[in-house]
Amino acid sequence: MSLIINKEILDELYARYNRREFVHPDPLEFLYNYKDVRDREIVGLVASSLAYGRVAQILKSVSSVFEHMPFPSRFLRHASRESLLKIFEGFKHRFTTGEDLAIMLFGIKRVIERYGSLHACFATYLTDDHDTILPALSGFVKELTVESDGRRNSLLPSPAMGSACKRLNLFLRWMVRQDEVDPGGWDNIPASMLIIPLDTHMHRICRSLKLTERKQADMRAATEITAAFRTIVSEDPVKYDFALTRLGIRKDTDLDAFLKQWKRKEGIGKRIEENVFI
Repeated sequence: MSLIINKEILDELYARYNRREFVHPDPLEFLYNYKDVRDREIVGLVASSLAYGRVAQILKSVSSVFEHMPFPSRFLRHASRESLLKIFEGFKHRFTTGEDLAIMLFGIKRVIERYGSLHACFATYLTDDHDTILPALSGFVKELTVESDGRRNSLLPSPAMGSACKRLNLFLRWMVRQDEVDPGGWDNIPASMLIIPLDTHMHRICRSLKLTERKQADMRAATEITAAFRTIVSEDPVKYDFALTRLGIRKDTDLDAFLKQWKRKEGIGKRIEENVFI
């Protein structure tokens, strides 16, 4: 498949929309309230895990969680499995129950007790011979689900099962990258190893841009799309994720116009040379 990626158009989109003023409404905004990375990583994992469904409900659900734990790291340090189950007994976010949330939080607590932080746990599974974060992500999820007693928790899908793991990859984007939108904090994890957080909206955009031919928004599609972006920004393949996902969501964007502009440039590129990246 001939692949042409117009970096100029993507950079224009990034410059226009990759700004903090365009973050709301997005669960990412909760991370800005926490300067301490030990708190921010907990907030990021919870907020990203609940980032499915209607945006208004996502914000409401995440907000309700942190009403109970304004200082997340300190809160979990003193929490027990029983206390978490009791505190979040009435919690419900679509098909996520209070028990699901409490067990995940207890898993986070246990990981922090074993490794000192979520960051340290994740970094333990990362080695120099890995091309992407996927092997480390699998180990990270395994650690977080030790307390699940073999029960599957939809908040923590494993890459080994073929899921695109959109929410976990979103969490990693927030914690690893650092620019005007992504606050960062996990400084020793290379952004070059990140995988695009792929949901149906981003999948539809990337199929239109011919960055994948996969009909399913699965992990294979996510890695194909990431590989395409890596050809133009090898050090930061998920750089354009936030800006691209504004298309079709914000009222001041026009996805159809963007795609038409892309196709015009694509036609020029094809006439110049096959398999050229512009």
